[in-house]
Amino acid sequence: MADREKIIRYYRGTEGAEIAARLIDIAEKVVHNRKFKVSEFLDPYGYAVAETIAANYEHISLLTDGGYNGAERQRVAFINDEFLGKVNFNIVALKAIWNERYYDISHRDVLGALIGLGIDRHVIGDILVKGDHAKIIVDGAIVEFIQQNFIQIGAASISVENCELSEIQTREEKCKEIKATVASLRLDSVASSGFGSSRSKISDDIAAEKVKVNWQPAKSCSQSIKEGDIISMRGRGRVEVAEIRGQTKKGRIGIFLKRYI
Repeated sequence: MADREKIIRYYRGTEGAEIAARLIDIAEKVVHNRKFKVSEFLDPYGYAVAETIAANYEHISLLTDGGYNGAERQRVAFINDEFLGKVNFNIVALKAIWNERYYDISHRDVLGALIGLGIDRHVIGDILVKGDHAKIIVDGAIVEFIQQNFIQIGAASISVENCELSEIQTREEKCKEIKATVASLRLDSVASSGFGSSRSKISDDIAAEKVKVNWQPAKSCSQSIKEGDIISMRGRGRVEVAEIRGQTKKGRIGIFLKRYI
C-alpha cells in the first residue's frame, strides 16, 4: 500500500493537492474492491498527478479516454490487475446548435453557460466550437440535465441534440516554430517570444492568472523556465520550450519554441 500522507504532502500547497486527494481515494477503492473506478475529467496536469499516484500503488494500472483521439481533457480509469472486464468511461457527446448569422459564440461562452447552470467543470470534457455549433464531451450522468436545461448561451437560443463520438475528428493543431534569443530564461521573457507580446503585457497576463506553466498557475514573472516546459495562456494556445540552445556571442540565450494554436 502506498503512503497516502507522503503523496498528499508532496502536492501540498499546489494546485494538485485537491486533485491528488480525490485520486488517491479512487486508487484505494480500486485496491480494495479489485475492480476499476473512473475519475472526473482531468487536464494534462491532473493526468500527470494520476500517473504519479498509480506508480505508488502496486497492482494498479491506468487507462484514459477523452471521447475522441487527441482530447485534451480525459477521464482516467484506475484498474486493478485482477480485473479482466471492460472499463466503461461513461462518456457522451452532445451538440449545441445556434444561428451563426446572429451570434458569434466562443469556447468560453459555452463553458460559462454550462457552469452557470450549476454544472461542475469536472464532469465536462473538451468543448469543440465550430461555426454554428459546439460539440461537448460530458459525463453520461448529466446528459438528461443538459438536454432539459441548456437552452441558451448568452442571448442566443440553442438546441441540443445527441452526437456520436465517432463523428468527432481528431484535434488538429497548427504549430508555428519560433527561433529566438532571450536575455534570461524568465517566464515573462520566454512567453513574450512565444506569444509575440511585450514583456509588460505578458506580466499583466501572469498577474491576471491567465498563464500556466506545465498546467499549473504561473508563480511569478521571474519563474525559471527549462527545456520541455509547456507555457499555456488562456485563449491563446500554448508554447512548448522544445530546445534551449545555449548562449550566443552577445551573451543571450538561444531558444527553439513550438507554438500550438
